[in-house]
Amino acid sequence: MTAAPLNEGSRSPGHHIELVDDNPSPRHDGETSPGLRNSKGWDGKLRVPKSAVLTNPEALSDPEYSDDENILPGDELAADEGKFLSHILDGEPLDTDEIICTHSRIQSIAALRLERFQQVTRICLRQNSIQEIDGLSAVAATLTDLELYDNLISHVGHGLDDLVNLTSLDLGFNKIKHIKHVSHLKNLTELYFLANKIGKIDGLDGLDKLRSLELGSNRIRELQNLDTLKGLEELWVAKNKITELKGLGGLPKLRLLSIQSNRVRDLSPLREVPQLEELYISHNAVESLEGLEHNTKLKILEISNNKIVSLKGLGPLVELEEFWASYNLIADFAEVERELGDKKQLTTVYFEGNPLQLRAPALYRNKVRLALPQVQQIDATFVRTT
Repeated sequence: MTAAPLNEGSRSPGHHIELVDDNPSPRHDGETSPGLRNSKGWDGKLRVPKSAVLTNPEALSDPEYSDDENILPGDELAADEGKFLSHILDGEPLDTDEIICTHSRIQSIAALRLERFQQVTRICLRQNSIQEIDGLSAVAATLTDLELYDNLISHVGHGLDDLVNLTSLDLGFNKIKHIKHVSHLKNLTELYFLANKIGKIDGLDGLDKLRSLELGSNRIRELQNLDTLKGLEELWVAKNKITELKGLGGLPKLRLLSIQSNRVRDLSPLREVPQLEELYISHNAVESLEGLEHNTKLKILEISNNKIVSLKGLGPLVELEEFWASYNLIADFAEVERELGDKKQLTTVYFEGNPLQLRAPALYRNKVRLALPQVQQIDATFVRTT
């Protein structure tokens, strides 16, 4: 077991502890799992490498896996190894402000005896075998950031009851079916439930300070019960079973919506969030961009892998900076110029995989440059400006 320092400047000054297993043994699925957390959340497509191996790979696919009899147990620790884990933090400075124990075969938080560390503000126990949230009340006065990502937690329970100072809570890649026992955490600004088994958005009333909510890769069919989150700025719900964009009208500060890999067809309900600045809606069933006319604040629009034929609807989006439209059915260069030519802030466009690129790939980029001379990047290629 070795202590690994954080990058310079990545945290506030002070001591911290980071423990990782030099030779991590395989988890209960026979594989090890890398960390995939992104500071902006996860969008279901762009940020998870295909080669990633996770403790709970079932959460990324969509089989009917949720019955309890299919849940695999955690590793069994030998008695001497359990004793070792109970002393894993012995000898570390008691004034540490950060404890990180990843992939350390931890089953019990209480066994770490965290009450010794009365100044700790961040605890990261990702990629372990924790099944229950407990043993944290003794550090409730100082703890603001808790990561239990990639464990075996199926119920939130009452282990968070005293942690009222939390500003960030990450419960991604677990086995949680219901959002419960978090609404009292009034200081939360970030909440992550990525890749669990949640079927309904609920239990979030009272989180007035929440700015970012991550619910990607669950089993959600409807955007609902969000109206009380008046401070919400980012909503990540990629890779669910959502068919409609209704239920966003009560979010006056929402500026980013990631709803990739769902079943959305109609964009018109987005008129309820005219302040939206970033929309990621690739891998859906969208056929028309009409309905976006009221979203004039959009700066980034990602609509790749849909069934879009026409760019009609983009005219009023005068602040557009990036337009990602790969693998659709767009064929008309004249329409590209007509709908996007006046967007002076537009720097990036993606049209690969559309008929206008496939018909004459050798001429494609030159035609885009002629239609959109202000653009600096076409697909993955930067355009040389004169």
